[in-house]
Amino acid sequence: MEYVLIFMGIVAVIGVALLLWLVSIYNRLVKLRNTVKNAWAQIDVQLKRRYDLIPNLVETAKGYLKHEKETLEAVIKARQVAIDADGVADQAEAENQLTSTLRSLFAVSEAYPDLKANQNMMALQEELTSTENRISFSRQHYNDQVLKYNTDIQQVPNNFIAGPFGFREEEFFELKEPEQREAPKVQF
Repeated sequence: MEYVLIFMGIVAVIGVALLLWLVSIYNRLVKLRNTVKNAWAQIDVQLKRRYDLIPNLVETAKGYLKHEKETLEAVIKARQVAIDADGVADQAEAENQLTSTLRSLFAVSEAYPDLKANQNMMALQEELTSTENRISFSRQHYNDQVLKYNTDIQQVPNNFIAGPFGFREEEFFELKEPEQREAPKVQF
């Protein structure tokens, strides 16, 4: 009888220790998932800043680029597609397109010396360059957090808890085309 009580006590201690260990793994996965969500929110903040700058940029350029209506419309359309994008992969693709159209706008504006010298355009160029740098940093931070999270949910024993509790891999925010890995040149 005495051995049975000792054995049951040992089993109970092991059970409690195992439960605490599983709870700590679960809590770590929750923390990592929330960190990924926060990193995505930071990208969202920077993208919103970028989207807010683009109409000002287009309006400033409009008066000078009367014959470049297609370019301006492409920028506006790409901005709206990026705003409406849903999910990491769609957002990355939309951002690729927006970056491409902004490059077209900047390339066209090189042919207009008055536009290049315009104070508003120069200020917007500075703001956009700063925003592009912030977006790059936010993307890097997000991808770092996704890497940590995905690694954690794939490792043993975490994967035994991750699957049943709905922890799924997150997508990286990747740029598909090599030339889009660089911030657009906005020299005016």
